[in-house]
Amino acid sequence: MTQHTFKRSIEEPLRSGLDWKNTWTDVDQGLIHCWETGRRRAVAEPQLAEACRADELPPLGWKGGVVKLLKKSDKPGSYKYLAEWQGLRGEDLSIDLSQEVSLVCSKTGMTVIFTSDLSKLAGPGGSDEGEDDNG
Repeated sequence: MTQHTFKRSIEEPLRSGLDWKNTWTDVDQGLIHCWETGRRRAVAEPQLAEACRADELPPLGWKGGVVKLLKKSDKPGSYKYLAEWQGLRGEDLSIDLSQEVSLVCSKTGMTVIFTSDLSKLAGPGGSDEGEDDNG
């Protein structure tokens, strides 16, 4: 049976010593690692963490960040982005892969719909207008 919901308390210590296989191919598909990356970045980059706590969706390591409003008012985002963003905000990891999640960036007004549907994440032709700027 496939697990769809991943939760981890912010009180949990950061993991260490995991190899590539355990990090990316385990049942969580790397979501815990992305969340832990966000937690580490929150310490190293407090301004970025503050922007995330203010409901901004800044560019991070995964598709989902926005820097400007595009002609189309919404775009897809990766759950890995959402996991890192939750870590930056100092929140518990809480992602249900069976449910798409929509968030609106407080800075740009863009709506990002987080999904596990890889066809939506790839986009038509690999990129849409301004996509390179928007992550």
